[in-house]
Amino acid sequence: MNTAIIVAAGSGKRFDSAVPKQFLELQGKPVIVHTLEKFQACGSIDAMVVVVAAEHVERLRAMASDASITKLNAVVHGGETRAESMRNGFAAADSASVIVCVHDGVRPLVTVDEIERTVDSAMHNAAACLVAQVTDTIKSVEYGKITGTIDRSTLRRALTPQAFRYGILRDALENADLNESVTDECLLVENIGVVVTTVEGSPRNIKITHAEDLILAEAFLREEGS
Repeated sequence: MNTAIIVAAGSGKRFDSAVPKQFLELQGKPVIVHTLEKFQACGSIDAMVVVVAAEHVERLRAMASDASITKLNAVVHGGETRAESMRNGFAAADSASVIVCVHDGVRPLVTVDEIERTVDSAMHNAAACLVAQVTDTIKSVEYGKITGTIDRSTLRRALTPQAFRYGILRDALENADLNESVTDECLLVENIGVVVTTVEGSPRNIKITHAEDLILAEAFLREEGS
């Protein structure tokens, strides 16, 4: 079996909203429900664990039930850091899982195809990360002055899902500093010497971080619907 851990424990401070961004409405339903529905529809995923802030555990369970998310196995509370939240989520994952797939709860535009290709890559290569090309020109800067232009052909934006064999992610989390500022699971896996394979994804797989991201996601969904 394969398990997806959906991380949605953020407070949404950068979004500047009283409602955490994962619970804001996107085309009539919460952002997190859009995300869960993608993993529900994915044949490569057998079970889901969702990590949310402690005060939202029951709220998430109710939302998942209303949306007929039958693959949801557990809802657990997050921690003070990304690594701590991940460790809580991983502890709730079935140890019989072959692949553990980690996804940001506020990336509702991920496609089933992206999930399946990332899981398949992890099955064959042990660790995989969905990525997108960098299209802007990237400059290195020091003290307010440009010091160089970086070759963007070798750069990629790390997206999610990121998928790993169960034992690799377990070892990475056991060796992680829970207080460390870690923004994705690939870094933890890289830290124990595992090579991560890249899987090309769509730039539309955006993370809802700021208010304008929600507007953009609405536009993408409207375009898909038409």
